[in-house]
Amino acid sequence: MTVSTIPELPADIAAAHAEILRLRADLDDLQMLYDGTIEHGEAVEDQLAESNILLQVIQNRLNEELAEAVNYIMGILPIRRVDTPVTDWHFVPSTELGGDSFGFHELDDDHIAFYLLDVCGHGVGAALLSVTVINVLRSSALVSTDFRDPAAVLGALNDTFPMEKQSDMYFTIWYGVYRKSTQTLNYSSGGHPPSLLIRRRSDGTAEVQQLSTPGVAMGVIPGVRYQSVVTPVEPGDRLLVLSDGTYEVETTPGQPLEFADFVAFAAAPGGDEPQRIFDWIKSYSGPAALPDDFTLLRVVF
Repeated sequence: MTVSTIPELPADIAAAHAEILRLRADLDDLQMLYDGTIEHGEAVEDQLAESNILLQVIQNRLNEELAEAVNYIMGILPIRRVDTPVTDWHFVPSTELGGDSFGFHELDDDHIAFYLLDVCGHGVGAALLSVTVINVLRSSALVSTDFRDPAAVLGALNDTFPMEKQSDMYFTIWYGVYRKSTQTLNYSSGGHPPSLLIRRRSDGTAEVQQLSTPGVAMGVIPGVRYQSVVTPVEPGDRLLVLSDGTYEVETTPGQPLEFADFVAFAAAPGGDEPQRIFDWIKSYSGPAALPDDFTLLRVVF
């Protein structure tokens, strides 16, 4: 260092000191920002924790209400008949709340009604409509309607539940009335898959009659007049009333099960048992839930 540079040292020190002060000020600002961020973060965490607790409470409440709804729907399903005609059924919704429902009850000493309906879609809306219709049928709550006349019942249902008043939902239905004194079955359907009447011949083979009538789903077109058909029923005959979810499954990717294959399976000895049909259908879908509600009612005359 030369003598000529010595006088410049105080200025350099002053500049360095000023820089140190500036850095300290920046550090203080950063510290304040950090402290503020920590405090804000803790507040956000507290808010998130409170929100998560509230969401969990709401979720638990919804789960409880959903469970109550499921219990109610399962609770209104009919008790199996042990007197002739004997009934059995299998019902597995594809979600917690499905759109299928069914029932049977005596209209009088000589007539028994059997019915199964399928509301389009799933969830709360479909389940509510399904339960409402079932309760109407169970209580015979259609004004000026003879519930022994299937065509009249469908016409009244169609007029009572127009889809524009049901959030654009409609439903298909099969409705039949068995008359004990004449051993006949009077039936009508609207947009629904055919029911199967299976009769075992003396040689062990089966005769299968598909029971269906032309007619659109309930609520789609106002003022529709439905048809009914009467068919004889013999002791030992078996009636399968079903929804399309009973057989709409893929046997291989992109290859749906043919209805004819379903009929053939049901016609085989023991093939009409609801649990056995369900197990067969599940063998194609595996552990995954079926794409639609599985609903099958069997009546043995």
